Amino acid sequence: MNSTIFGESSQDFRTRSTLIELFGARQSERFRMKRGVGWDHCPVQTTDRDNRPNHLSIVSFLPLALIVLSLGVVSSTALAQSVCLPMPRLLTTMPMGGSSGTQIEVTITGENIESANAMVFNHPGLTALPKLDANGQPVPNMFTVAIAKECPTGVYESRVMSRLGISSSRVFSVDTLPEVQQTPNTSLAKAMELGVNSICNAAMTAKSVDHYGFQAKKDHRYVVFCSARGIDSKLDPVVIIADETGRDLVVERRGDILDFTAKSDGRHIIKVHELTFKGGPAFFYRLSLQEVAIDSALPQFASTKTVSSFSWPPNGLAAKPSMAESEPNNLGSQAQKISLPCDSSGTFYPAADVDTFEFTATKGDVWWVEVASERLGRPTDASILVQHVSVENGIEKLTDVAEFTDIASPMKPSSNGYAYDGPPFDGGSTDILSKLEIKQDGIHRMQLRDLFGGTRVDPRNIYRLVLRRAAPDFALAAWGLHMELRNGDRNALSKPLALRCGSTIALEVVAVRRDGFNGDIQLELQGLPDGVSAQGLKIPAGKSRGIMLITANQEAPSCLSKLSFHGKSSIEGVDVTRPVHMAQMAWPIVDAWGEIPSPRLMDDILLSVSNSEYAPLSIAANEKTVIEGTVGEKLKIPLNHAKRTDFSGSVLQLKALGDGFEQIPRFDVSLDAATSEATVDLAALKTLPGEYTLAFYGSAVVKYKSKPDATPQDVAEIVITEPISIRVKPSEKK
Repeated sequence: MNSTIFGESSQDFRTRSTLIELFGARQSERFRMKRGVGWDHCPVQTTDRDNRPNHLSIVSFLPLALIVLSLGVVSSTALAQSVCLPMPRLLTTMPMGGSSGTQIEVTITGENIESANAMVFNHPGLTALPKLDANGQPVPNMFTVAIAKECPTGVYESRVMSRLGISSSRVFSVDTLPEVQQTPNTSLAKAMELGVNSICNAAMTAKSVDHYGFQAKKDHRYVVFCSARGIDSKLDPVVIIADETGRDLVVERRGDILDFTAKSDGRHIIKVHELTFKGGPAFFYRLSLQEVAIDSALPQFASTKTVSSFSWPPNGLAAKPSMAESEPNNLGSQAQKISLPCDSSGTFYPAADVDTFEFTATKGDVWWVEVASERLGRPTDASILVQHVSVENGIEKLTDVAEFTDIASPMKPSSNGYAYDGPPFDGGSTDILSKLEIKQDGIHRMQLRDLFGGTRVDPRNIYRLVLRRAAPDFALAAWGLHMELRNGDRNALSKPLALRCGSTIALEVVAVRRDGFNGDIQLELQGLPDGVSAQGLKIPAGKSRGIMLITANQEAPSCLSKLSFHGKSSIEGVDVTRPVHMAQMAWPIVDAWGEIPSPRLMDDILLSVSNSEYAPLSIAANEKTVIEGTVGEKLKIPLNHAKRTDFSGSVLQLKALGDGFEQIPRFDVSLDAATSEATVDLAALKTLPGEYTLAFYGSAVVKYKSKPDATPQDVAEIVITEPISIRVKPSEKK
C-alpha cells in the first residue's frame, strides 16, 4: 500500500448590483422572513413586485467599510488554505439524462475523479460501461449508459468510482420523450429547432440567452419546463415564450412551469437565460416542450427532495386524506365544520387565501397539529391561528388559543444569523408540527394561511392538514460533519463516504421529534464491508443531535458497499426502527459567504474504501477493549498516534463527542508525539454508572502533496479518534 497522500485538483432573486452578488445576497427558495437576525430578518427589508425580498434596501443600510472589510476577510481566508482532504466529487454529466429504452454516451467532469473506471446508479435499469476508442481502450471520463425500457421515469443517483473511491452523487434523469442535445443558439438568428414533445439537454452560456424555435398551432396548449435546481444544477432559469420576431409573450422567472396556449399558428421562440445571466458547465438544464390537452392537469416533473422533507410523512399516515377543504371558507361565517381527528387536503389558492375550519373540543384535550406543504416541494410558509368562539350578549367573541408557525431546525442557529455553524443543512421547515392544548369547552376556529400567499395565484400550492391524538415518533437525517473555520467562514462540501485506510469519519445525525416523543435514539449502520466498523453515539433523551463514527482500519481492502442506516428507540414499550435519510451538498462550496449552498436528500447510501492512500493521522485508544473507571474518579485514556505525513504546526486541540462528555475541556496533544493521554473527570461530569462511547476530534492543517516531489499545500482537515468505549462502575464507598 502506498502511504503517499495524493492531490486535489484543487439564486432565486435578481441581482441588484455587483456588490450584492459578491456579498452573496441571493436567498434560498425557502426565504424565512420570521427567522434569524441577518439578511432574512432585517427591519428595513422590502419586497419587489414578485413579492421577493429586495436586498438593495438592506445593503444600502450597511456601512460601506464593513462590507469591504468583510469581503477582504473572506478573500484572504479563502486563499490561505483548502478545506478537507481531496474527495471524489462528480460535478456534471452531459447529457444529464435519457429516454427509457435507449443507449447514450455520457461525458463526466468532477473533482478528484482521476482514474474513474465505473459509473454506478441506484436503479438496476441503469447500467454503464466505459466508452472504448478504436483500439479498445477506455476513453477518459466517458461512459456508455444503457437505460432499460422498463426503467421508470424519474431522477436517480449517479456516481463514479475513482482512485479515491466513490464520488458524490449527481442526478441522472429518465423520461419517455425523445431527447436532443443543444447546438449553438445564443441568438434569435441561430435559434435551435425543438420538436414538440421532446427534451433538450443543455448548458447555459454566461451573459447569454439560449433560443429555441418550435411550430405552434392556434388554440393548442403547450407546457414548457426547464429542469434545473431539481436536477442539481446551479441555474435559476428564466423562461420566455416569444413570437417569431422575438417579442415576449409569456415570461416565467421563478423556475416554474410555463403553461401557454397559442393564439396563432406559426413559429414561436423559447428563450432561456439564467436569472443573473451566469453560465458555465454547472448551469446545465433539461428543457422540455410538450403539447397537452386544454382541460388536462399539468404534467408532473421529478425532482430531488429538500433536506426538510425527511420529517414527512408521519409513520402510518394514510395514502390519501379522508376529506378536502371546501371553498368558500375564508370568513368565520363560512368556516368549514370538521370533527377531530381530521386528515384534510387543501390549497393555498387563490391569492391571500385563508382556509377557516371549526370544530368542537373539550377542555383538557390535547391534539397535535401538522401541516405539510413546503415538505411537499411547494414554496409556502404555513401559519395557523386557533381561537375559542363564544357569544356574549349576542356578539361573537374570539379568544386566541394558539398560533403555530415553523418546525424548528434540530440544529443550533449560528451566531451570524444566517444558517448554522458549519454547513447550512437545515432540518427544519416552514411547515407546522405543534401541540394544541384545549383550555375551554366549546367551539374552536382555526385559520390556515400561507404567509407568502398574498400575491401568489397557484393552485399547485397544496397542503395536507392533520389533527390527531399524540402518536409519538421521530424522523432522522444525517450528513458529513463539517468544521468551523476562522473569521466566520463556512465551507459546505459534498462529503461522500469515501474512506482512506486508517481514517475515522463522522456523520451528524439529527432528529425531528413528533408528538412529544422524548426518548433515546440508538444509531445503527448495517452492511459494512470487511475492515470497516461503525459506532453510533446516540441521540440522547430530549436532544436532537447524535454522531455516527465510521472507521476503516489500516489493512481494509478496497471495496464498495451499499449501507442501511437506522435509528432505534422504544416508544410506549414498543421497539421502533426508523430510517436515517442521508443529505449532501449539491455542489461543493468552499466559502458560503460568496455562494448559497444547496443541500438535498439522497436516495441511497454507498460507502467505499480506497487503499491508494492512508489517513494523514490516526488516533485510537491503546486499549481496544472497554476502559473501566469508577464514579467520581478521573479516568485516564492513553491514546496512540499513527502519523503518516507532516502538519503545519505541532499541536492538535481536541474536544469530545458523545452524550454526557461534550463538556470535557479542550486539550492539546502533540502532533510530533507517538502517544498522548485524555483525562475524563467523571466527578465533574457527574457521570453515572453505565456503558458509554465517546470520541475526540479537532482540526489540523495537513501538509498535503499532490505527488511525492510536489510542493506541499496546506489543507485543513478534521481529525477524529476511533470510538472509545468506557464502563463506569459504582463507587465502593458508602
